Amino acid sequence: MRLGTMSNAINGGTIDDVVAEAQAAVELGAHTFWSSQIFGHDALTVLAIVGREVPGIELGTAVVPTYPRHPMMLAQQALSTQAAINSRGDAGLCLGIGLSHQVVVESMWGLSYSKPVRHLKEYLSILMPLLEGKPVKFDGEDYRVQGAVSVAGSSRPSVLVAALGPQMLRVTGALADGTATWCVGPKTLAELTIPTLRQAAADAGRPDPRVAVALPVCVTDDVAGARARAAQVFAVYDTLPSYKTMMNREGVDGPGGLAIVGTEAEVRDQIAELSSIGVTDFNAGVFASNPEELARTNSVLRQLV
Repeated sequence: MRLGTMSNAINGGTIDDVVAEAQAAVELGAHTFWSSQIFGHDALTVLAIVGREVPGIELGTAVVPTYPRHPMMLAQQALSTQAAINSRGDAGLCLGIGLSHQVVVESMWGLSYSKPVRHLKEYLSILMPLLEGKPVKFDGEDYRVQGAVSVAGSSRPSVLVAALGPQMLRVTGALADGTATWCVGPKTLAELTIPTLRQAAADAGRPDPRVAVALPVCVTDDVAGARARAAQVFAVYDTLPSYKTMMNREGVDGPGGLAIVGTEAEVRDQIAELSSIGVTDFNAGVFASNPEELARTNSVLRQLV
């Protein structure tokens, strides 16, 4: 199982802060460094800069929303970011995409969220061949596209989808390279996410999918305090229906119940469990409350790498 770390500075910090985080991930020995796309910096733009500054690590988005970006425009941007990263001659881009949430799509962007599964299927049907340098002629319900893109010095990034429910997982397994999850625990991963995704990939004649799982992590002696802090720090995810459904399925009361917390041995065991059920990538969302917890958490992550 490959290990990655999540950026905390992408929304509240500067671009230099994100570069420093990526460098710290390299020094930790991490295989990947991931950036979310919320309401701060544009993730792909920042990762193109990071890719010129920090060699030796795969850079990923977790995740870029699809609705506000036409698939042809996202293909151009992702291939341009890949070209910037490829100039180093080493690890490249993993393009994580997702639908975002109904409240964001409709209330903030003023777009329709009426057919999300159809949207994803059409989006991937256009995006994937464009990333491979193939022309697209597509006539769907949401998109009607005819054209191609060509970005010199680039190559196709791997594409992961933030797929949670069964229908989304089946579309993802059939058309993309895997999934990138948040707020999904080991029980749900083992019973729903991984088998559904693998079966859809097999039915479509695709390779075994990549399963990138992100969860909050903290090595601490105060487990109850850490879970309470995780519940507070990540409280917004308890209000979003798609995540709440996953947490209910897992049988936990909010993000605090999903956090990987405990002593060094306990955290190692919890992360090892993810590997045993078929998770290919673990992305640590470190939420230490003090320098000692941060040092202890990083020490465990370094050992796992």
